[in-house]
Amino acid sequence: MRHKLEIDLATPEAPPKASVEAAVKLLESGYLFRYGEMGGEGNEAALLEEEFAALLGSKYCIGVNSGGSAIFLALKAAGVERGDKVLLNAFTLAPVPGALEHLGAEAVLVEIDQRLVVDIDDLRIKAKASGAKYLLMSHMRGHVADMDAVSEICDEFGIKMIEDCAHTMGATWNGKQTGRFGVAGAFSSQSYKQFNTGEGGLIVTDDEDLAARAILMSGSYMLYAQHSAAPSEAVFDRWKGTCANHSMRMSALVAAILRPQLQLLNERNARWRKIHDRVASRLRTHQLLRLPDRPEAEDYTPTSIQFFMEGLTNSQIESIIADSTAHGVPVKFFGGSTPQGFTSRSPHWQYLPAQDLPRSEAILSTLCDIRLPLGLTNAQADTLAEVVIESLNEALP
Repeated sequence: MRHKLEIDLATPEAPPKASVEAAVKLLESGYLFRYGEMGGEGNEAALLEEEFAALLGSKYCIGVNSGGSAIFLALKAAGVERGDKVLLNAFTLAPVPGALEHLGAEAVLVEIDQRLVVDIDDLRIKAKASGAKYLLMSHMRGHVADMDAVSEICDEFGIKMIEDCAHTMGATWNGKQTGRFGVAGAFSSQSYKQFNTGEGGLIVTDDEDLAARAILMSGSYMLYAQHSAAPSEAVFDRWKGTCANHSMRMSALVAAILRPQLQLLNERNARWRKIHDRVASRLRTHQLLRLPDRPEAEDYTPTSIQFFMEGLTNSQIESIIADSTAHGVPVKFFGGSTPQGFTSRSPHWQYLPAQDLPRSEAILSTLCDIRLPLGLTNAQADTLAEVVIESLNEALP
């Protein structure tokens, strides 16, 4: 008898009761905008920025309206201008190259390796050949590259690194938090991340000029003094009048929902690792399934699981996915001819110049992905893995 999973894998983790109470209190007050013309006492967004900066060990933090906006503003505040070349690893999500298109910057795509992270050798080659002075390092699906090696290349070529940490809230490399290797880190609180506010983004940095520019460009209306995890007035004086208002600031409501969730980060990540590792151990028992390696230096924060269906054609993989979906386990496939849901790869980003990435295309051609809700029980995790294996076996001759 075939297994079937009776849970929606797209079920997000609900905000805790404290978030609900904070949201209701704010709604009743009416003060949903983060700034107050008569002062910003008790500003939820400013308090969140203080607390998140402390959590990450950064000097400054800027709350914005989405993870994509955080990437865009971090890049722009770091100095990226129209026509500038920006290195970007080829395995990422559409909003990441979308931020470069928004800026009018030129993406220089870098190959990935079997761990689904940037290929260090190709990064060095592309850095030297392109002359790019910026790297947008995307920790896609929670896979962390050798950040020591990446940092060495950035130092060697004078490259500013901005980290996309939408999938690595709380992840570390050799004990150092992602988002703290470059000049800025961009985080997300979209519903399927460690923190659920529907939409939301955060930028962390130790660079006072980058922080001031990001605050001004986020849309502070010259009320930047209501930011507490922010540079001094003298720094803002350098940039006032030169930074356009892009209206990407975080609302007080999002901040109020997010603040009580900060203290849950470690517990949530521990639960996610347990779920991921349980599913991974079962999937690894099948000879046609391969999972990316996780080096000891990487303390990962998985909200989904990735695996390769090796030695199979696209039509076979799509047949397996259809069968798995029919049994309650929808599988995302990066090798498809068109993007589906939260999957895409460089040929799908037709707004970018076409670039030859044979190794990345070969790696992604059999890559599959399954969302792992935080509420998944051990029995449900086991059923999930069994459904995938049974669907795979059904397709074999």
